[in-house]
Amino acid sequence: MGQEFYLEIGSEEIPAGYIGPALESMAQQMVRFLDEHRIAHGEPFTTGTPRRLCLWIPDVAERQEPSVVEIIGPPKSVAFDAQGRPTKAAEGFAKNQGIDVSQLTVKITPKGEYVSLVKEEAGGPTKELLERMLPDFVAHIPFPKSMRWGHLSVTFARPVHWIVCLLGDEVVDFTYGDVRSGRMSFGHRFMSPEWIAVKNYAEHREALRRHKVIVDTDERKRLIREGIREKAAAVGGRILEDEDLLDEVAHLVEYPYPLLGSFEEKYLALPPELLITVMKEHQRYFAVVDASGNLMAHFVTVANTVPRNPDVVAAGNARVVRARLEDARFYYEEDQKVRLEDRAEALKAVVFHAKLGTSWEKVERFTELAKWLCERLCPQVMDHVLRAAYLCKADLVSGMVGEFPELQGVMGRAYARLQGEPEPVAQAIYEHYLPIRAGGPIPDGMEGAILSIADKMDTIVGCFGVGLLPTGTADPFALRRQTLGILRIILEKQLHFSLEELIDRALPLLQSKMTEPAKTVKKGVLEFFRGRLHHHLVTQEGYASDIVEAALASGIAFPADAVSRVKALAAFTQREDFEGLAMAFKRVGNIIKEGETEPVRPDAFTVAAEKELFEAYEKVEALVREKIAVGDYDGALESLTALRGPIDAFFEAVLVMDPDPAVRRNRLALLTAIHDLFNRIADFRKVQTA
Repeated sequence: MGQEFYLEIGSEEIPAGYIGPALESMAQQMVRFLDEHRIAHGEPFTTGTPRRLCLWIPDVAERQEPSVVEIIGPPKSVAFDAQGRPTKAAEGFAKNQGIDVSQLTVKITPKGEYVSLVKEEAGGPTKELLERMLPDFVAHIPFPKSMRWGHLSVTFARPVHWIVCLLGDEVVDFTYGDVRSGRMSFGHRFMSPEWIAVKNYAEHREALRRHKVIVDTDERKRLIREGIREKAAAVGGRILEDEDLLDEVAHLVEYPYPLLGSFEEKYLALPPELLITVMKEHQRYFAVVDASGNLMAHFVTVANTVPRNPDVVAAGNARVVRARLEDARFYYEEDQKVRLEDRAEALKAVVFHAKLGTSWEKVERFTELAKWLCERLCPQVMDHVLRAAYLCKADLVSGMVGEFPELQGVMGRAYARLQGEPEPVAQAIYEHYLPIRAGGPIPDGMEGAILSIADKMDTIVGCFGVGLLPTGTADPFALRRQTLGILRIILEKQLHFSLEELIDRALPLLQSKMTEPAKTVKKGVLEFFRGRLHHHLVTQEGYASDIVEAALASGIAFPADAVSRVKALAAFTQREDFEGLAMAFKRVGNIIKEGETEPVRPDAFTVAAEKELFEAYEKVEALVREKIAVGDYDGALESLTALRGPIDAFFEAVLVMDPDPAVRRNRLALLTAIHDLFNRIADFRKVQTA
């Protein structure tokens, strides 16, 4: 059994949205470090509050595991002369490795005889390794924005006040900025501002509870959920469930205390989405609904302290939300004096991006894309789609969205309904922004789905066209989210159209704006889509990375087909005879290298095995083509198994690289045709086998 490792970084209040990603990165970084340094450990656990980020790992070994490393040096012919004496090459190699030249040995490898040595490394103490690593570890915890404080050069989300770092009973000693690690933590800033000695995580968790800090995020969420439901029930209502808001509030407080508030019923005349957004986005309040799901004139907020007089605090919160609701009511009434189509004209003066033109130009571009999609997917909704495309950005110049930007689309739908637009048009105005977050809902209607794809594709191609590419740490135009949004709409609604053709339609519309060659842009966009689809299938759907890589190598122009290939290939690899099949398929791909461009000439075959393989190929090719045409990739893969025997027989009987160039090219042409057949489903060379 090892020792537990506990790290707690205490700071000023960290923004709620920073905490989850930071904790995830901390666990990943630490596990990577321990694994790379051969330090055994248990499963990491992270938790945090606005004032502390905590990482706990059980069973961490006290020392590294020893390792044995074989190092290959120069060839024997270079390291030793004809008399067997070491040359300068051998002496230099030995010196670089810190050994005497007499310790070198000679190893026979597939490439010949080489000088080698075996080095045994004893495992070092884990504590010492951690002490050297942790300053850099803390510095690389990612935040959207970091800051410096005082005269220090180090950065963090907010100024660091304390660091607890223990391995078993011992302090892991390091310094970050002007803070030295120790075993002292701190209680609730207002209700229990006292230092707390830490012995281990289990005892510390209870000690923090006594000092008014609920350190476990899941426990805090449970307490908040129970508390807000109880408050809503007290007025005959129930909480409008919102997991995103619950997650955020849980990272805003260390000791949750729910409070019930209310506002005048006159505000219930406003659109429900407006009221909910004002309460959620601006105040982090939970809305209350009645048994029928209608909003009530109540809300529940969560304080970070137990107030002396809860009624006074609740009344103060109510005053704040009333002011925001009054602003909303004013803009709502004023906006209705101008019709959406009149506002749409104002988009000509609104810059979408300096390199990509105005919002009006953007609307013109994605309207053309939406028209193209309609023609292929659902021509009967064309009129509604074109009307929604014209109106969908109009609310950007409304007073309400100017004051509450997060209501874009929501208010467009509300105003469209008020002015009598058809419901599919109003709904598409709202849905064209969906999905607005990872895992969020996609458009329900075909109108919204088409408009969403068109708008997002214009943004993606446009940004690639002017060099506004996402980096490893920054994606200011949310291209990853928008790309995954398009893919989710296609996959979940089973839409069948070519991404390549849609990109080809988008490129000429952006020609006057682009600073990059069209071919480069298209290639980059397709590769970006491939990367997002790969990430989604591996992280969200649970497919093995090599399976996804192999299937997507056959193309992603039709994403639904690509996913079908992934599913079929994943099932195919579970066959008992898959190893043998894969070896045969891989052998074909490995030998042809770049492939042969000349067609197969059956009359040039000189060995029976060639003719037999070609005849088997022709039969299988027809079957595979038929299966793929109807999307039956399981059947197509099953058909390919008929080629294993002829392939094995071919390689046993035939020398592919025959001295006769004509014979060699014809055999390569046959293997190229077979490889191309495999590649209609997957590149089997990318599938890992034993």
